[in-house]
Amino acid sequence: MIALLAGVTLTSCEDKLDIEQKGSMTTENFYKTDADCQKALASAYESFQLYTVGRGNGEGPGIYTPARVLANHPGDDILYASGNYGDHEWGGSVNEFRFRHTPEAIDFHYKFLYLSIYKDNLVIHYFKDGTTNLQKQAVAEAQVLRAYNFFLLACYWGQPPLVDDLLDPSTIPSNSEMTQQQYFEWVAKQCEDAVPNLTERASASDKNGAYRVTKGFANALAGKAWMFAGNFEQAKADLKKVIDSGKYELVPGSQFANLFHVEGDGCPEKVFEVNFKYNPAADWWNGVGIHSTWMEANSMNWRAGNFKVNPAGKYCGIDGWGSIGLPEWYGVAFAKNDNGGEFVDYKSDRFKATLMHIDDAVYGTSGIEGMVYVDPEINAMTLEQKKTSDKIGISDPAQGLYGNSFYLPFKHLIRVSDCTDGGMFGDNGRLNNIIIMRYAEVLLNYAECCLRTGDNATAKTLVNQIQQRAGSKTISDNVDLITLKKEKGFELWFENCRYQDVMRWSKLDNDAYDQECIARLKQAGSAVPHLFDKVFRKPQAGDENLVWEHGTEANSRFYIVHTHEAKDQGNEVGWQEKHRLFPYPQTIMDQNPNLVQNPGW
Repeated sequence: MIALLAGVTLTSCEDKLDIEQKGSMTTENFYKTDADCQKALASAYESFQLYTVGRGNGEGPGIYTPARVLANHPGDDILYASGNYGDHEWGGSVNEFRFRHTPEAIDFHYKFLYLSIYKDNLVIHYFKDGTTNLQKQAVAEAQVLRAYNFFLLACYWGQPPLVDDLLDPSTIPSNSEMTQQQYFEWVAKQCEDAVPNLTERASASDKNGAYRVTKGFANALAGKAWMFAGNFEQAKADLKKVIDSGKYELVPGSQFANLFHVEGDGCPEKVFEVNFKYNPAADWWNGVGIHSTWMEANSMNWRAGNFKVNPAGKYCGIDGWGSIGLPEWYGVAFAKNDNGGEFVDYKSDRFKATLMHIDDAVYGTSGIEGMVYVDPEINAMTLEQKKTSDKIGISDPAQGLYGNSFYLPFKHLIRVSDCTDGGMFGDNGRLNNIIIMRYAEVLLNYAECCLRTGDNATAKTLVNQIQQRAGSKTISDNVDLITLKKEKGFELWFENCRYQDVMRWSKLDNDAYDQECIARLKQAGSAVPHLFDKVFRKPQAGDENLVWEHGTEANSRFYIVHTHEAKDQGNEVGWQEKHRLFPYPQTIMDQNPNLVQNPGW
């Protein structure tokens, strides 16, 4: 049959061509046995990996994982950067809120989520009355995978069609009658209903227990969904089950950076992550090349061509396109919180793993293993020589580093080990897993729910655990919601939480912190920083809002100026109230006359 999933048309394995079928298998003789069930579940996991967090069909922005674009690029703690204005528009239009209707990332992600849901529904539909433990477990795992997809749909679109079974070809779905809050409640209940038939992670050292849906992930997702629905007591009940299970723990601060690289795959802190490298069925084009974040490796690395010599060339092994930047406010706030101030000798484990000051990057003074130049002659120069040398630095005189401040993103900068596997997959197929949920988020979500239900003492204990593991100079004596929000912003940078949280907090609390976040979002695209190097470009007349890294030109090599190309070209930029929900893609609206567009679009 042809299934129309919320306007997404696809052909299932049940379709028959108008020619004689030889050796074909129908649903009547396939969806029957445990072996069939295992194959169907494997397909659901593959689709989750491919469509929910991977690069989709490999075309257009699918290469750059639209899931991560929509989760992170609208945040106030991200700049889309890249080579120049207009480059990497898959992130730029979302980051600056200058899309008029549906940018490619929104179009792709919406469709991909329903494609993944379709595979979940196949498992659930055909084995919901299964009698074996394997079939019951498969249905439970598919149910939680589907719940996660619907959680994202509810976050971004509010009341999207609820397609919880296979559709008849004549069915054209409409917006859900559930409110967004009820949608989150439905997601939570789906997870809770699945828990009895799920396995539990064997122990904190059980890697396989991080690679599939378990009781731990179902409870963690249920708790998060209840929190988004505003039912904080129920959220606490589910999140506490994860904490009390003893199956998860924070890794030591010295291992924090490994969480985002292949060395940290399946570690005790991972509640659930998408498993790329260890998929035994993966080949290049049909496996790793499509399912992994191929070329996202290049995208996330610093803009190598704009440096005289790539400072991260040895650490990464490949050059980058610089599609992610950090706004200056975030780097300054992080340094003050974790290190006790800017330009101090001390740097927390978390700070070092998340971002890097331009001085440390160019001068090779970060202290991070591998962050040195390939050329030993450059490494042999003294610090004073490096400060004026034209053998290193930002050599592009036109753009400098576009969309960058004095702090560069480092958390997801690839390591050589992330992209190499004996040459099997080339040098830019990023193979480390993508985190869906880690234990630190569970603790912070539980702490928030404790604060909202009057249990400040427990919240303080949990936030202090996060701070202490981070090696932060800030160990809070008192913890309130603003403390919690700041801590979550530092701990979970670029981990698919920020924009969802800011939208929720600003609607729920609208406190001083939330107002600052929204104010920054409203200014997105109005003043984009360019990071320049005075060795290769002296400040020029007409430079707007010039800022030297250490306050004065005499003490600084690097400086920032600001531009506003999007506004200069007549674009409307900056967050508006309508951006609380994304627009349904126009291609879907054209296919589905029953779908009502979100307000303001």
